[in-house]
Amino acid sequence: MKRNLYQPINGGIVDIIEESPTIKSFVVVPEETFRFETGQFVELTLPGIGEAPFTPSSSPSDTTKMEITIMKAGQMTALLHDCEKGQKIGIRGPYGKGYPVGDFIGKDVYIIGGGVGLAPIRSLFLTLVERINDFKSVVCRFGAKTPDDFIYKNTLFDSWQKIDGVDIKLTVDGASGDWDGNIGVVTTILSAGDVDISNAVVVVCGPPIMMKFATMKLLEFGFGPEQIYLSMEKNMSCGVGKCGHCMIGKYYVCKDGPVFTYEQIIGYPNIWD
Repeated sequence: MKRNLYQPINGGIVDIIEESPTIKSFVVVPEETFRFETGQFVELTLPGIGEAPFTPSSSPSDTTKMEITIMKAGQMTALLHDCEKGQKIGIRGPYGKGYPVGDFIGKDVYIIGGGVGLAPIRSLFLTLVERINDFKSVVCRFGAKTPDDFIYKNTLFDSWQKIDGVDIKLTVDGASGDWDGNIGVVTTILSAGDVDISNAVVVVCGPPIMMKFATMKLLEFGFGPEQIYLSMEKNMSCGVGKCGHCMIGKYYVCKDGPVFTYEQIIGYPNIWD
């Protein structure tokens, strides 16, 4: 029998990882097998309190647990940040359309991320690495406000950069101390020569202003709007296309996205607001 996606399944928080001063990753174990595709999202429920949508940051290949990375930015996220290991939660979903990884085969995959936008990107990155030989290369350009604001530091600064077929560069808006990397917004580490534009796809995820200027820079390089994939997660609420909060033109982000090509949404106003 097909599971009712409107009904949360029970689960619990088994571990909490402090990623940055405002961001935590929660390791969640559902009470039954849970599957999602990279880029899809779930509704995380605190029983009797409320729920909010989040994109898992772990690999979809692990169906026994998942990680959800959350920035403290409002009432629900603050309540989740107050949770401790052992907290009972509900998981509703998965919802939406994720990254069409099958369409990326044989191409350079150019990933641009910033801040907590690295959460859905981590899920995609792990998916790509698990089948790294299917892709020409995986090129990552990530930014954060300061070195301390990078999430996934244990892997981002070390093991990820040692994977054959992966090219990672990092930047920060400002730094002091022993940071010896680039200082500047993420567009300062983008180059038209990073990938073969004629045989590449680009994934952009992060704060809206970052996504806007990264997209404009990519178009300047010669990428077509159909090559640029954007994670438009803002304003999602119900997850099932009923409340209308997340509409972009004719699209419900929660049902038709959250992953869109720029070509799909280029004609609609205020997409970066």
